[in-house]
Amino acid sequence: MAALGKSCLTICLVRSFSGRGNGVRHFSSTNKAMAAKVGFIGLGNMGGHMAKNLMKKGYPVIVYDVNRDNVKSATEAGAETAGSPAEVASGVDKLVSMLPASAHVRQVYTGENGVFSSIKKGSLMMDCSTIDPSVSQEMAKISDEKGTYFVDAPVSGGVNAARDAILTFMVGGTEEAFNMANEYLSCMGKNVVHCGAVGTGQAAKICNNMLLGISMIGTSETMNLGMQLGLDPKLLAKILNMSSGRCWSSEVYNPVPGVLPGVPSSNDYKGGFGTALMTKDLGLAQNAATSTMTPTPLGSLAHQIYRTMTNHGFGTKDFSSAFMFLQEQTEKNHKE
Repeated sequence: MAALGKSCLTICLVRSFSGRGNGVRHFSSTNKAMAAKVGFIGLGNMGGHMAKNLMKKGYPVIVYDVNRDNVKSATEAGAETAGSPAEVASGVDKLVSMLPASAHVRQVYTGENGVFSSIKKGSLMMDCSTIDPSVSQEMAKISDEKGTYFVDAPVSGGVNAARDAILTFMVGGTEEAFNMANEYLSCMGKNVVHCGAVGTGQAAKICNNMLLGISMIGTSETMNLGMQLGLDPKLLAKILNMSSGRCWSSEVYNPVPGVLPGVPSSNDYKGGFGTALMTKDLGLAQNAATSTMTPTPLGSLAHQIYRTMTNHGFGTKDFSSAFMFLQEQTEKNHKE
């Protein structure tokens, strides 16, 4: 990786807005190079697109990821690279992270050569990972002790929404921190919603993903049954999407190969949101349900199904591979 360059000088920026209230900063060709540098840690299926969208909005970005291919893709798009999270943090006062799980967030922020070892006072950290709310609160407490700002800002929308900068961000943090973060998050998403204190963004996200996991299984079951009854999958999807069964999983992210272009199901379930990650998120929802003594029978069943899928080799495939899993079970039943 290339060595980290000198920190940018603080420069006053001329702002122009296409409309009030959307929080997006637009740069002319003459002042793009003067934008304050933003750090980005975690360049996976979602994070890579998000970092590129920051660059498209005129922000110089310095990145770190353990995957060299992800780093290469970002540098080809114009990013600078760093050798550790600490190196990223030392060169910026605005930092975004997009990591797989709670353990990765703890390691990146509090581990050796972590963000907190070099973050500057007054800096803003925006963690877009989906993790346990208590871990976000733990990071926020350390942030307060260091005189910095921290928000949890998990996202919804999927890989295509990350690519097209139309994600929804669910943000937990103080009003001051949210207002600071809104400008940057709006460069990567269409909706930026303040949910309350740190941890409430995570609460909103795990509730959303529990519903998503349930609806994807339901859509997969429906499509599989309809096809077994002789219906053409494209026709069935069309009918569902003009009827009361319509949902995001049927209309935008259909799990049947060939029904929609540009979605993981039409690419051998590659890319997208991995089954193992959905299993993790459903586990977070179940932990929350247990701690609050809230019954979530369908959420619990969805968690069991995705755990079974992960244990049967579907972990790295997109979570819409629930259709493939159910189809395989159908074929197995026919043979017995």
